[in-house]
Amino acid sequence: MVFSAALAVGIPALATAFAQARIGSVAAGSVAEKPETAGTMIILEAIPETMVILGFVVAIMLILQFA
Repeated sequence: MVFSAALAVGIPALATAFAQARIGSVAAGSVAEKPETAGTMIILEAIPETMVILGFVVAIMLILQFA
């Protein structure tokens, strides 16, 4: 059960890291060219974090046997 909980957090965390690396480099270029896109880029950088949050909720459910 603990191993599956670790996977429920670990796999989305790796996917989020990959996505944020791509988004971050593109956002830096976009903000350098058009500074008014900074707010949008911050939002786009935060969206992949929801995968980790949902993975964390699933892990808690697995550990506490709610699933």
